[in-house]
Amino acid sequence: MVYYFTSKPPNEEATPQLMDAPGGFAADIPPEGCMLYMGKDKFENEELIKHSWPEDVWFHVDKESSAHVYIRLPRGSHKKGDNWFKEIHPLVVEDCCQLVKANSIRGNKQDHVRIVFTPASNLKKTQGMEVGQVGFHSDKTVFKAQIKERRNEIVNRLEKTKKWEEPNLQADLIQRNKEERVIAAKEAEVERIAKEKQQAEWKADKEAKSYDKLYDPTQMTAVGEIELDSDGEPDFM
Repeated sequence: MVYYFTSKPPNEEATPQLMDAPGGFAADIPPEGCMLYMGKDKFENEELIKHSWPEDVWFHVDKESSAHVYIRLPRGSHKKGDNWFKEIHPLVVEDCCQLVKANSIRGNKQDHVRIVFTPASNLKKTQGMEVGQVGFHSDKTVFKAQIKERRNEIVNRLEKTKKWEEPNLQADLIQRNKEERVIAAKEAEVERIAKEKQQAEWKADKEAKSYDKLYDPTQMTAVGEIELDSDGEPDFM
């Protein structure tokens, strides 16, 4: 079972409270809000790790047992550059951190809890790891925020949006990747047609400017010939 939440802070102009987080995170909050999701237990977490999407960003209480909370950014976000995962409004980052803190047995009771987050694609499983345990491919895209204390107004707002489903995570990921391949094929075809058109235009322009096009042997006078004017008289000009 997967739990889904909608992050839609009421005042987009506000700033996060009781949270120290890295800079550089910024984006508009979409009208429909942002989708967050998490598994019900460590076994579900294992499936989420295996079938996360390229646009997902993962949150967890640092060095403590907690839920695995993900935010799913818009389709194709991961193609926007090296810092695509920073396109999250700071208030939404705070929502994710408060949600993961609230779903940690020890972390929920503590103040000054550190939350770690990274693109889901950076999660690494190695042989011998326990169920739900992860490492990272690179520390360069691992970030940490400190939550000074629980904010009930945030947790309660998120809980009101909570719904649970039993999706086929593998099938959903396969379908998503299939749709991406179709989109990529269409984009490649458009690019091919544009490239061929550009090459044809370049060729036509080159031919128009070619000396061979300006040279007409029928208009040339051979050695020993005399050109005549319109009256039939020799033209010596």
